[in-house]
Amino acid sequence: MVTDIKDTVRAVEAAAVRELLPALPRLLALGEPTHGEDTLLDLRNDLFRQLVEQEGYRTIAVESDCLAGLLVDDHVTSGTGALDEVMERGFSHGWGTSAANRELVRWMRAHNEGRPASEQVRFAGFDGPLEIAAAASPRQSLTALHGHVAARVDPDLLPCTAETLDRLLGADDRWTEPAAMTDPARSVGRSAQARELRLLADDLVALSDMQTPHLIAADSRDERDRARLYGRTATGLLRYHYWMADPSPSRLNRLVGLRDLMMAGNLLALVERGPVLVHAHNSHLQRERSSMRMGGMPLEWWSAGAIVSAHLGREYAFLATALGTIRHQGVDTPPPDTVEGLLYALPQDRCLVDAARLDDALGDPLPAPRVSTWFGYAPLDPAHLADSDGIVFVKDVPRR
Repeated sequence: MVTDIKDTVRAVEAAAVRELLPALPRLLALGEPTHGEDTLLDLRNDLFRQLVEQEGYRTIAVESDCLAGLLVDDHVTSGTGALDEVMERGFSHGWGTSAANRELVRWMRAHNEGRPASEQVRFAGFDGPLEIAAAASPRQSLTALHGHVAARVDPDLLPCTAETLDRLLGADDRWTEPAAMTDPARSVGRSAQARELRLLADDLVALSDMQTPHLIAADSRDERDRARLYGRTATGLLRYHYWMADPSPSRLNRLVGLRDLMMAGNLLALVERGPVLVHAHNSHLQRERSSMRMGGMPLEWWSAGAIVSAHLGREYAFLATALGTIRHQGVDTPPPDTVEGLLYALPQDRCLVDAARLDDALGDPLPAPRVSTWFGYAPLDPAHLADSDGIVFVKDVPRR
């Protein structure tokens, strides 16, 4: 079987990705099956540099808070802020402590030094301001949206004042109550104030859209993009909080789906300004339905990648990453009758494999699915190989 798949194997390089795909897409998605491993982020960094230097890509999007990511983008484009502060405040989920993420930001800043804006590389977080156990207050996005619109339109058109927003928002810890993730009754999302804020957020977004001809003339592209980001985030967070307060059995399914819907909205906005490399967990980028267990319940939802793929068609491509070992997490050599086991027998330490040709070579019956001994690693599903455009395989992930 190894002999059968050898001719599907390429190096993990931009030129090989171009060879693999009919054309390089506007959105190239590189997944990872686990988080927190700098070996995978180093691979991402190498590929992004090549895509920038050889293929004209200009933006990288990572699975991190979209509002916090604005601090990183400001730093890499204009040098705003010290690197230590940017790493601490510009990433969510603890990603700012990663040496590979730090190297990415450092390289982007060095690349942009002295270049015109049109040639600069850009950074974006594309996740909502969400954590596993809580969602952020909509204060930052909603007040930023209000401030943007208020500075540009007749005050009589505004649906409310900044003071009204502040009163309705109240204390931020009402919104970030961790217990609300497991107890809907602890969520503020269906309070009278939250319901009014949803209407006001919708009105502010609509007012901004109504003023598009004026705002295009008055604002830079970056200012317009940020205002739209604030609008998407404010309405998305208020929607998310509303469903956090839902006591029905479908609550968690809806929440995981809403998170990926926010991600998809951010990705679709990013590709409007040029080709993007996005990096996130495979489950957020795959075309098939994603699944997991949370709170003892099986969940299924359409990922951001599935939603974006439905919109972009062939302008979206997905490279899923699979691993051989993560021995420091108890993930040892994969069984030889799994897809990962077959790829592990190849001589390359890391490689890119044509997913469709690999699927054909495996034939029927499909190999057994690999069973992960660690909850933090999600193996490939052999039944969905052909839903990916390519498989990036990394043989061994050492402790860093």
